Amino acid sequence: MHRQIAGKLTGPVTKWIVLGFWIVALVVSLPFAQKLTDVQDNQAQSWLPGSAESTKALSKLDAFQDQNDIPTSVVYKRASGLTSSDLTTITQQAGEIQQLDGARSIGPDGQTVPPEALITKSDDGQVAVVTVTFNFGKNGWNDLPDTAKAIHKIATIDGVTVHLAGPGGQAADSAEAFKGLDGTLILWTGLVVIIILLLTYRSPILWILPIFSAGIALMTSQGVIYLLAKHAGLTVNGQSQAILTILVIGAGTDYALLLIARYREELRRHQDRHEAMAYALHRAAPAIIASASTVVVGMLCLMLAEMNSTAGLGPVCAIGIAVGLLAMITLLPALLVIGGRWLFWPKRPHFGSAEPTTTGLWAKVGQAIKPRPRAVWVVTALLLGAAAVGVTTLDAHGLTSADSYTKKFDSVKGQEILTAHKLADNSTPVLVVANADKGDEVRRAMLGIDGIADPGPAIAKDGVAFISAPMTVDSTTQRAFTTVDKVRDAVHAVPGADALVSGNAAIFDDIEKASARDNKVIIPVVLIMVMLILMVLLRAVLSPLLLILTVILSFGAALGLGSLAFKYLFGFAGADASFPLFVFVFLVALGIDYNIFLMTRVREETLRLGTREGSLVALSSTGGVITSAGLVLASTFAVLASLPLVFLVEMAFTVALGVLLDTMIVRSVLVTALNLDLGGKIWWPSRIDRGPDSAAPPPPTQEPELANA
Repeated sequence: MHRQIAGKLTGPVTKWIVLGFWIVALVVSLPFAQKLTDVQDNQAQSWLPGSAESTKALSKLDAFQDQNDIPTSVVYKRASGLTSSDLTTITQQAGEIQQLDGARSIGPDGQTVPPEALITKSDDGQVAVVTVTFNFGKNGWNDLPDTAKAIHKIATIDGVTVHLAGPGGQAADSAEAFKGLDGTLILWTGLVVIIILLLTYRSPILWILPIFSAGIALMTSQGVIYLLAKHAGLTVNGQSQAILTILVIGAGTDYALLLIARYREELRRHQDRHEAMAYALHRAAPAIIASASTVVVGMLCLMLAEMNSTAGLGPVCAIGIAVGLLAMITLLPALLVIGGRWLFWPKRPHFGSAEPTTTGLWAKVGQAIKPRPRAVWVVTALLLGAAAVGVTTLDAHGLTSADSYTKKFDSVKGQEILTAHKLADNSTPVLVVANADKGDEVRRAMLGIDGIADPGPAIAKDGVAFISAPMTVDSTTQRAFTTVDKVRDAVHAVPGADALVSGNAAIFDDIEKASARDNKVIIPVVLIMVMLILMVLLRAVLSPLLLILTVILSFGAALGLGSLAFKYLFGFAGADASFPLFVFVFLVALGIDYNIFLMTRVREETLRLGTREGSLVALSSTGGVITSAGLVLASTFAVLASLPLVFLVEMAFTVALGVLLDTMIVRSVLVTALNLDLGGKIWWPSRIDRGPDSAAPPPPTQEPELANA
């Protein structure tokens, strides 16, 4: 950012105009931000691409069922066996459940379904399941928690345990898991950031400004996202909203830390605080903008995903980061110059005072690396590579409903009972549509396939035949996916049928396949885009290449260590198919930030000191702030681990670990050692370092006092 422009943004008058703009933005955005949860779409089928077979089948299924239907299973169990009185009561309760708001009592054939037809009993007589379909219209899953409570109130029999399972039960549990999510995340994330800022600045006042700025950025971005979800078809779900909260507060605070650190430096060099901020913005803004750009570009690359949920996460996070960036280079500087030096109390940076970072911890780390930089970076790279070997233990092929949560929800207990008692799950059948004249042939092709019960009769309507077959396995397991593949092979072989297979298991199967494709496509694109940004920023080729390689190494180490922890520490059954992609994008986009903060300062110092000496000055100057920024981001992501979803716990753990590796080891040790070893060569093909420092470093024997440091 040009110094004159920076000065105008934080001038004696314009600082108040900037503050007024953001207050207006907050007032306008707040009502929309508060309604963001209302436009969430957490249904599995809404996450799928239009090219998936299960998605293509949905339009033909409209004649037989509504896409907003939510099949729900009420599972009854008495260990000693259900009595005739129990079964009579269950039939009566099935009728009462049918009378609840949103319940559908009309079957695919257009006939009213009697209560007794909703009941299926296990062969051992211990279990009975009532399957009722609910429909609350679009986004009606929000009504499920109240409906679930009503069902539990009805389905009560002394000595009989009752669970709510199937898609309805899972959706109700999901709603419970995300209940109050946004407020809880903001509260805990804010507390974590406040504690770290207090420890960083040792000021009871200064921490308020980054938190206030990040809060306004979050509310503003949520308002924009609400409008796009409401009127432009942007997919938002509980997962993306949770990540948005963490990302805006975490990344926004990172940018604030970098700016405040540079502003504090300039306050020691300039008596006028407005002039100090102009210089601070001029020198820090390019690194902050480049860092935010890598995150925005990385997030927008997710739009290449086939998975609608992944593609939707991209613009949601990109908007959050863009608004956060704008707040941190306009609102925060205005607040800082309005407040003045007293904000840093009790350690005010007085004009002409010494800069403490020149003799701090990171200055000592740099001096320790200086005698043998090549040995340091080789050993560090080998250790990170060894950690990456742990990725061989990662099983990222999806999670069953029982394995998706860190605690056993009601729907999981119900599904386990259905599976244990070999009951077909009528709430999650395999659904097949075909040409009407081939319906009977398609049905016959489905007979005898392991994993499904005998299909019902083909029902023809508007030239389309509909065949449904209950599943005898959990629809979220690999066995179910294998069953779907077998059904597809069988019905696709019927000539002229144009058969398509959908249903809960088919949707999850297509999700796994789409996620695997997205991993292969998006990861290389993100690397290329981030590389281009680094080349433009640093005006070099070799250093961006080295930085990308260090981040990949850090990603591999974090994923490897995380995989080992999931298997041997947490005891998780595996990981979601999209897990590697999410972790990669966040770690590369966010991890590269710290290298950008360091390397832009190295480049600045190289112009006057040379690469090697400039690298030491850059490390000592940015070491503290980058470490604090890493702790903030790692801690905010770690807050996600408080949610009862295995996917978010795994992602939170791995991203937090990766960020700490980036800040503590990759940036401070590995990158600094490479800079000291290669010297001016890192700027190839440019030659900004032409001084004596570009020569090879002296052997350790010439600097015994440093060799012994």
